[in-house]
Amino acid sequence: MSAPAVVLLVEDDPVLGPALLQRLRLEGYRPRLAATGAEALREARALRPDAVISDIRLPDLSGEEIYRRLVAELGAVPAFFMTAFGEVEQAVRLVRAGARDYLTKPVDVDRLVEALAAALDGPAPLPEGAELPPLGVSPAMRAVEATLRKAARVDVPVVLTGETGVGKEVAARFLHGASARAAHPFVALNCAAIPRELAESTLFGHERGAFTGATARTPGVAERAAGGTLLLDEVAELAPDLQAKLLRLVQERSFLPVGAAAERPFAARLVCATHADLAARVRAGSFREDLFYRLNVITVTIPPLRQRPEDVPILAQRILAEAMMRFGLGPRRLDAPGLDALGAHDWPGNVRELRNRIERAVALSDGPEIGLADLFPEAALDAPMAASSGSLDAAMDGAARDAIRDALRRAGGSRAEAARLLGISRTTLWKRMRDLGMAGED
Repeated sequence: MSAPAVVLLVEDDPVLGPALLQRLRLEGYRPRLAATGAEALREARALRPDAVISDIRLPDLSGEEIYRRLVAELGAVPAFFMTAFGEVEQAVRLVRAGARDYLTKPVDVDRLVEALAAALDGPAPLPEGAELPPLGVSPAMRAVEATLRKAARVDVPVVLTGETGVGKEVAARFLHGASARAAHPFVALNCAAIPRELAESTLFGHERGAFTGATARTPGVAERAAGGTLLLDEVAELAPDLQAKLLRLVQERSFLPVGAAAERPFAARLVCATHADLAARVRAGSFREDLFYRLNVITVTIPPLRQRPEDVPILAQRILAEAMMRFGLGPRRLDAPGLDALGAHDWPGNVRELRNRIERAVALSDGPEIGLADLFPEAALDAPMAASSGSLDAAMDGAARDAIRDALRRAGGSRAEAARLLGISRTTLWKRMRDLGMAGED
């Protein structure tokens, strides 16, 4: 019987911290509670926890500082952050940088326990005969799905290309779920997000005493992926020496942890993702040609969202449902003008921008309706003054007034806080209020 997983809980709230500690014990984990960032880092060095649950705001360190230092101490350990609504954008950035998930306060403890179990034990495989959720309804994404299903049948490297934010990791998870490896781990690493000095250890692991601070053997993502799938996102950003070691992993199906005397076998399928033109990087001399040809067995390009507008409504509804569960809020729905605005937008940030807009709107909205001003507050605030009532400009001015009044109400009358909620500067807010005849409002 394996030992219980060690979970480091970082929370300074005198009520929430002990309550979560007790629940984690009842779930069979070995939790340890730290009340500050400095204490958490000391515990991390001593315990080498299997997972971390942390508040995003601590007396001494921010969530981003905590995560950066935890990655340095522990490698790619599953990390979950707890946050208030006002800090959701920071939490989203942490998830994009590699944290596993975030939950808004008051924390849904049952959901936290489920997410922790999935991270430590791997997601439950789909029931036999169950269908994977589609990547989209557009002809372009149906073609991508068909290619991924074919690639899932053969055990060769796959390269996913496409603009930043198009959903390359989602496609990689689809490939994993469609393959015979679906019951094994899916491990993802953003190569651009890890510090250069930690990259080799994060990839391949290290032995105790391999370098200063290496107090215990730590497996890297190549080992943690076991018989599943390893996704290396932004693989073009790997340094030349690591490209050489990745080539050996692909060719020999083995890797050497830092400080180890013998190589270890690599059992996972390798999937690489990049927004860069790898062939152009080869010609420029920044990416190894031999590695390029080893990786480039099957290449799948994910089209940008602007080229598949049919997918916007289905993705928006899916993201909305996920956000409602994540925040533990009541029902929310996108109103008709909001859906129209989503369909008309050209999405320079692709699916990532769509997700961020909807999550922000859900987190900051008070009522069940999510509309144009919630999804595109900057458009409403930048709209020109109208000359005639009933025009589009007049409608935008009305939406701007509603957005500003709502932000001021939620900010308790503080214009600085209202500007932060709207994502604009205090000066821009003051000028817009003046233009809209709202200068005297608070």
